[in-house]
Amino acid sequence: MLLLAVDTATPAVTVALHDGESVLAESSQVDARRHGELLLPAVDAVLAEAGLKLDAVTGIVVGTGPGPYTGLRVGLVTAAAFASALGVPVHGLCTLDGLAYAAGSAGLEGPFVVATDARRKEVYWARYEDPRTRVGEPAVDRPADIAEQVAGLPAVGAGALLYPEVFPDARGPEHQSAAALASLAAERLAAGDESPGFLPPTPLYLRRPDAQVPKNYKVVTPQ
Repeated sequence: MLLLAVDTATPAVTVALHDGESVLAESSQVDARRHGELLLPAVDAVLAEAGLKLDAVTGIVVGTGPGPYTGLRVGLVTAAAFASALGVPVHGLCTLDGLAYAAGSAGLEGPFVVATDARRKEVYWARYEDPRTRVGEPAVDRPADIAEQVAGLPAVGAGALLYPEVFPDARGPEHQSAAALASLAAERLAAGDESPGFLPPTPLYLRRPDAQVPKNYKVVTPQ
């Protein structure tokens, strides 16, 4: 097994290689405006660090969000292109699940909350019973609107750090890690039918894109 994991659903452009037992190489850069520019060089870098070529990959793992429209689709389109070119499967995982798994690796047991920055003064969030078990589906809300639901729970992710009045027990990891995502995928693949499985490699947007076609704009036609 050789998994190539990528995630661009958050400001972190993150890539990792996993051989089914451990992470061989990883790269993470935080830059919310350069996902498309940074992702492929990061893939080249982790392959070079591991001393492997792309055709050795047996599966692609990709974070499906939730996340902003433009950044999220960079990772998903790249994952689909690699999978098609190599003839290998692509496994989708919720980005929040990767952060939860990383939190568990750092010692957090649960229950807890994962929250990422959704912009517009909102967060993408979900509750977890433990690092491998999400409670319900991811959502997008204003922090004040979910204060009662998350009260008393530790929280991880950049969204939690942005709103300490709602998430007073905010802690790391702040950003997504493809290494954690790959480790979670390897664990689920090893579990086979006993695993909760994977998501389709399609985006979890949860709301309309930030860019909108202007309403009532004037149509100019040639005379």
